[in-house]
Amino acid sequence: MTPKEVLALAKAKDIKIVDFKFCDIAGAWQHFAVPVNELTEGIFTDGLGFDGSSVRGWRGVEASDMLVMPDPATAFVDPFAQYPTLNLICDIEDPLTREPYNRDPRGIAKKAEAYLLSTGYGDTAFIGPEAEFFVFDDVRYASGHNESFFRVDSDEAIWNSSREENPNTGYKIRLKGGYMPVPPSDKLANLRNEMIMVMGELGIEVEREHHEVATAGSAEIDIRFGPLLGIADKMCLYKYVVRNVAARHGKSATFMPKPLFGDNGSGMHTHVSLWKNGKPTFAGDHYAGLSENALFFIGGILAHANALCALTNPTNNSYKRLVPGYEAPVNLAYSARNRSAICRIPTYSPSPKAKRVEFRCPDPAANPYLAFSAILMAGLDGIENRIHPGEPMDKNLYDLPPEEAALIKTVPDSLRGAYEALRADHEFLKKGNVFCQDFIDNYIALKKAEYDDVRLRVHPHEYFLYYDV
Repeated sequence: MTPKEVLALAKAKDIKIVDFKFCDIAGAWQHFAVPVNELTEGIFTDGLGFDGSSVRGWRGVEASDMLVMPDPATAFVDPFAQYPTLNLICDIEDPLTREPYNRDPRGIAKKAEAYLLSTGYGDTAFIGPEAEFFVFDDVRYASGHNESFFRVDSDEAIWNSSREENPNTGYKIRLKGGYMPVPPSDKLANLRNEMIMVMGELGIEVEREHHEVATAGSAEIDIRFGPLLGIADKMCLYKYVVRNVAARHGKSATFMPKPLFGDNGSGMHTHVSLWKNGKPTFAGDHYAGLSENALFFIGGILAHANALCALTNPTNNSYKRLVPGYEAPVNLAYSARNRSAICRIPTYSPSPKAKRVEFRCPDPAANPYLAFSAILMAGLDGIENRIHPGEPMDKNLYDLPPEEAALIKTVPDSLRGAYEALRADHEFLKKGNVFCQDFIDNYIALKKAEYDDVRLRVHPHEYFLYYDV
């Protein structure tokens, strides 16, 4: 869509408000709006100014002037706004140099796509995320000097099997028993279907939706794969739709990786393949029908997995999900079909077009622009340096004898471990100036502050363990 076509769309849809959205480092959309009479073709070349110092992790007040540059190809009519509203996803530029801002996640994704093209290993990185989330009926939490708690509730939850509901019909989902039940146990089927209907209207192609493993509102909606930048845009829109459809019905959706103790969390298994001149490059005659470059791509992911975690699993809470036994792989191994390996080669189809690598570690708290770009850069480093992943592990890695399990490396078990790994291993991200040193240093500082923010606080379970010592 061109700027002229965006103006024509605004007129055809009787748009009253134009909303400009951009993504912060944490992966959350920020926005501001203008009346439609302010929408001109010049906005697409001149941009609109805003205060970058008020966006977490961005500029200080001494250099806070920034520009949003709307991308006309991203225009969509907002299905949740009170007044007819046109949305535009934006890039960020420095108003003095007119260069892309080096801490803008969307700009980093653009540079990652350009770097892929420059390597000659492919011209398109296809990404297929499988994002999961929870929907709750009630959410309460507090963290203060003298108290700390959270409490979430769901009509589906097993802990409500004895609740007075007048009547309680008994259709509750057991812990780890939520994978694909039908209604009436699955009480969110209509809600998820409404979500995919809205996504479809907005151009997000949905492959499937279902209840996920955990009790209490666990859900998955998978969208069709596409080029890296476009899929990152769609993942931001995906989250916007999920949250707002839930809110329509008085419910709350969260992409927090591990909101419940003792049950499965939310992952974002990410499928990746490289194509060149319209042909897949990951199909070949090596293990599981992969090409040599596909194996090297896996080798790059395994070699840099610990550093990748800082970007693909970017929260303290992420590491409460990354533990064995909850379908969140932690073992640095690869295999066909095997979901206990951190890199899986799906075998649903023999078609060369279906050959891809599934990186099963990421979670949906990740900023999609940063996570997808980092995965691509790790894989490309593997190809460039011919990093072979070693022998595949075609066995259940959770049930290995202790002496065998001790030989397999694992991902970090904390956010600190991940950001320290990134501090030690980030040169692969800087190729092509995709991630610059300023971004990496700033990102590590943000993650350290986040880690300390949790580390210094008293946990309620510490009272259970230690109050009477």
